[in-house]
Amino acid sequence: MASATPAAPDNVNPDVVLVVDFGAQYAQLIARRVREARVYSEIVPSTMPVAEILAKNPSAIILSGGPSSVYAEGAPTLDRAIFEAGVPVFGMCYGFQLMATTLGGTVDNTGAREYGRTPLAVSKPGSTLFEGTPDRQSVWMSHGDACSAAPAGFTVTASTDVVPVAAFEDDERKLYGVQYHPEVMHSEYGQQVLEHFLYRGAGLAPTWTTTNVVDEQVAAIRAQVGNKRAICGLSGGVDSAVAAALVQKAIGDRLTCVYVDHGLMRKDESEQVEKDFVAATGVQLKVVDAEERFLSALAGVSDPEEKRKIIGREFIRVFEQAQAEIVAEAAGGEEVAFLVQGTLYPDVVESGGGTGTANIKSHHNVGGLPDDLEFELVEPLRKLFKDEVRMVGQELGLPEEIVQRQPFPGPGLGIRIVGEVTKERLDLLRDADAIAREELTLAGLDRDIWQCPVVLLADVRSVGVQGDGRTYGHPIVLRPVSSEDAMTADWSRLPYEVLAKISTRITNEVKDVNRVVLDVTSKPPGTIEWE
Repeated sequence: MASATPAAPDNVNPDVVLVVDFGAQYAQLIARRVREARVYSEIVPSTMPVAEILAKNPSAIILSGGPSSVYAEGAPTLDRAIFEAGVPVFGMCYGFQLMATTLGGTVDNTGAREYGRTPLAVSKPGSTLFEGTPDRQSVWMSHGDACSAAPAGFTVTASTDVVPVAAFEDDERKLYGVQYHPEVMHSEYGQQVLEHFLYRGAGLAPTWTTTNVVDEQVAAIRAQVGNKRAICGLSGGVDSAVAAALVQKAIGDRLTCVYVDHGLMRKDESEQVEKDFVAATGVQLKVVDAEERFLSALAGVSDPEEKRKIIGREFIRVFEQAQAEIVAEAAGGEEVAFLVQGTLYPDVVESGGGTGTANIKSHHNVGGLPDDLEFELVEPLRKLFKDEVRMVGQELGLPEEIVQRQPFPGPGLGIRIVGEVTKERLDLLRDADAIAREELTLAGLDRDIWQCPVVLLADVRSVGVQGDGRTYGHPIVLRPVSSEDAMTADWSRLPYEVLAKISTRITNEVKDVNRVVLDVTSKPPGTIEWE
């Protein structure tokens, strides 16, 4: 998205909007929307004491939605000091109700439940939040309780057919709230309302840019690495490529990139990594052939979490071996003390980091590293969403084929084989994946989908008929999805003729595959990858 902007490193203090997460499905989306308004944002858990929240010196605070009722036992609460600190606050859904009850308003469980698209009647169209928006607009609701009376000092600015107080504002104290979710695209003027809070209510300027993040991260990397050397594991994806390009800009030839050919890449990708990235950056690249090592370690293992941990462990061991070789080759025996990784914000969140959330998956960049790691990590993209990473890559001058490449997991095809990983199964999946990618490109659909994992159900066989004979082959799953940042996703409605061509080619050209199926699950409840 053209207006999206990346996050700041930890050692700078721009205007920051803190999103207080009350367990919301959309907390990360709120942070993204703020960044799209060119204002930097971070997420903090609702369990963080207010004193610590205010110690971060936020320019504004947004209270997210959440699954609880404000009256339920054990429901998240918030010290009213947050509303008395002079910091502009915007409550959404649960955050709106919490603001109302904390400041003396009334929230009731009246049975006035609203879910999905709901008509909103704006009673104060010239208000801070609703200036320039229609008197009637469609918004996205998700609540059981309802606010029936606003706190003293607030002006009610909107209602619905069943909720008398669907939005309120207190310009004097710079406190604002809406019952609905302005961050989701189903709320027609949601982004405009959010930007009105940021620009009009909080008085912030839209100044956060990709140039900021490049300059600030380069400074942060130089401060962290000093005169030592670093290595970066290139996976072939945009994340590691952008991370490496940032670090190289900061420390130059004291960075050596290590490409581990673990045998889990897609067809022809190893050659592309060696050619495209080196040509674009001129970086020093060391290629390690470790296919036999990885396949031996994965032999007999079917559990997906165990596979991830094995792959993460072997990566580190290979890096340590590469470190020794790089040090031996380095002039003056310079120490290689840092490992660069392309960890993104969704990786951190889904691995239980940053917001106190549950561990959804063990990403090898975050949750699967061994305890005896000998490197200090450099993670310049740790607070960025995927589209922000692409923008930084463009800012750094990386070629389009790298910047716009579809996401590919660090553990590679090892987590796209449901079952044990073997050389034969990898070759089978590589052929099927190559066909799917080729047909999507020929149909001009590469930019219409976020990602299309091709999955081999290795431990499943189904009956088929090929060449007038009965077969007992593997199913292949196509998982095309549309997303903005991988936090949520929906399956992509690809044209039937494209799906048919992919299916026909795979079943005709790939040995031991006699069935192709389409995954039509959204995220949530399903993740994008199967394992």
